[in-house]
Amino acid sequence: MRAFELVFLIGWLVFWVGWLAAAVRSKPGQLAWGRSVGIRLVIAVVVVVLLRLRLFRGHGVTGNPWLEGIGLALFAAGLALAVWARVYIGRNWGTPMSRKADPELVTSGPYRWVRHPIYSGITLAMIGTAVGLSPFWLLAVVLLGGYFVYSATREERYLEQRFPDAYPAYKRSTRMLIPFVF
Repeated sequence: MRAFELVFLIGWLVFWVGWLAAAVRSKPGQLAWGRSVGIRLVIAVVVVVLLRLRLFRGHGVTGNPWLEGIGLALFAAGLALAVWARVYIGRNWGTPMSRKADPELVTSGPYRWVRHPIYSGITLAMIGTAVGLSPFWLLAVVLLGGYFVYSATREERYLEQRFPDAYPAYKRSTRMLIPFVF
């Protein structure tokens, strides 16, 4: 494994360890059961199968310094966006499609630009990983991106019910995942 690959590996490990450690400070809540658990299970099975098939092995770093630099910049920007959003949402953060006790609608900081900046940031970091390391990682981007769009749609239904006066106006004024686009 080259030093460049280690940067991505260590970056993802530090991100996820910190992410999980910060979860203990979140408000209590409950996961919305139903299809969401089934979808998580299917994604987990697909990931395990792809890893067992060693799909990502043997397709090392691109070797193109421009792609590596762009990939690293996208990776860093994506993780920074996700962390910024996580700090801004504070104790209201929860796993995808969870419902928090006494939730608050956060519309400032990165939430001023997109309704789901954590999903946007993690997806951008995955795209950076694919650009910097190997296009085979785009498969992970597609799986994760699809899951995030599904999660965001489900969460928005809940938020529209929970904040019937404020959320529709917020939804009209911001995009779901990509500022000014989607």
